[in-house]
Amino acid sequence: MSFINPDFMLQTETAKRLYHEHAEKMPIIDYHCHLVPQQIAENIQFRDITQLWLVDGHYGDHYKWRAMRANGVSEDYLTGGKYSAWETFQKWAETVPYTMRNPLYHWTHLELSRVFGIDKLLCPATAREIFDECNAKLATPEFRGQAIIKRFNVQVVCTTDDPADDLRWHKKIAEDPFGVKVIPAWRPDCAMAIERPETYKKYLKRLEVAADMEIDSYADLCEALQKRHDYFAANGCKLSDHGLENFYSADYKEIEIELIFKKALIGIAPTPEELEKFRSAFLHDQAVMDAEAGWAQQFHIGAIRNNNTKMFAEVGADTGYDAIHDLDIATAGHRFFDRLTLEGKLAKTILYCLNPKDNAVMMTMAYTFNDGTVPGKMQFGSGWWFLDQEVGMRRQMDSLSNLGLISRFVGMLTDSRSFISYPRHEYFRRILCDVFGKDVERGKLPASEMDFIGQMIEDICYNNAKNYFNF
Repeated sequence: MSFINPDFMLQTETAKRLYHEHAEKMPIIDYHCHLVPQQIAENIQFRDITQLWLVDGHYGDHYKWRAMRANGVSEDYLTGGKYSAWETFQKWAETVPYTMRNPLYHWTHLELSRVFGIDKLLCPATAREIFDECNAKLATPEFRGQAIIKRFNVQVVCTTDDPADDLRWHKKIAEDPFGVKVIPAWRPDCAMAIERPETYKKYLKRLEVAADMEIDSYADLCEALQKRHDYFAANGCKLSDHGLENFYSADYKEIEIELIFKKALIGIAPTPEELEKFRSAFLHDQAVMDAEAGWAQQFHIGAIRNNNTKMFAEVGADTGYDAIHDLDIATAGHRFFDRLTLEGKLAKTILYCLNPKDNAVMMTMAYTFNDGTVPGKMQFGSGWWFLDQEVGMRRQMDSLSNLGLISRFVGMLTDSRSFISYPRHEYFRRILCDVFGKDVERGKLPASEMDFIGQMIEDICYNNAKNYFNF
């Protein structure tokens, strides 16, 4: 039997039944990813497996890059651009056997199996054969970008888009549909990044062009963002996303925020106290926009970024030099959501943490503000980034089950720039079914309720997200 076999990760007969009868057939709603809309719109044909899997200009798989660096692979093979596609792939093939017990080992072989029909283990001895077979298939129409997405029964893809983006590629996809809805998701992090005034002023110029107005005050910034928010909504957007170190909920006065903003416009960086106040005002105003538009909002909390100064200077952000932060998220988070609740402006909200110590904290935070209007209105999101692996997923499911209702969970997302990351949904679904299957066979859940449990599995895999986001 091949390593990736029909019962991969399913350790009980009940788990197998739940997966094959319920989870396996459900479509995918990928409500948060980093696919490049232009590549989708142009139905990209990848040059080779290296471009698809490892290196595509600035965009690459930083999960793999971290593993390769740890295995002694020179940066020249990754971001240096000094070696051929085959030579870089060869270095990945040399690394893969050393990734055992890392999720990369599972994901690599799931992707080879599900995308390319290759059930061999990737290693130096098989590298050339696998490289050539993948490249031959990638040269055919059946392996262009849109066809790869459709292969996984994906219904909706939500990309990650800046307020200044013109959404031209989303419009092109809508004008020439291929059977999968691709919609933007609002990511206003750059509009909040006032701590770097010179970079921020350049960003504001982009936003001014997009909003067709000058931005000379914080009130202008909010007006411009509201115009763009409305534009995104008109182009199908139904959710936002924020990538933050922490929540921000300092007390502030409007005049203080205006002064902080005006200082940034003349190149003066805010003090730590001013930055805290500005972020608090900005996030609050963004959350109000989301609530008034009927959107869902997502908060990804707890990354400490660009920690390797030398490599950040050489290769830039999002290249594998970020890590898990260790902060108190409870105090600011509760104050932030309490303020919105008092104002009647709390949107549907999904919370993600990067530090596993925060699982229960974030879970109880979410459930403190549920108000009975929407099932799972506030909820704890799937294992994210460094927690997007078996142990992280199981711990997230345990926290969600022990302290809330896993039955209302909106399930998995890819959070990926790769067109072939959809087997992560399968990976999640297999682990989910294994969790429930073991509980049934150990007598922790009633075997007489298998119909209900099966329906619950289908809901977590697909139905809950469909109903929650109203796609």
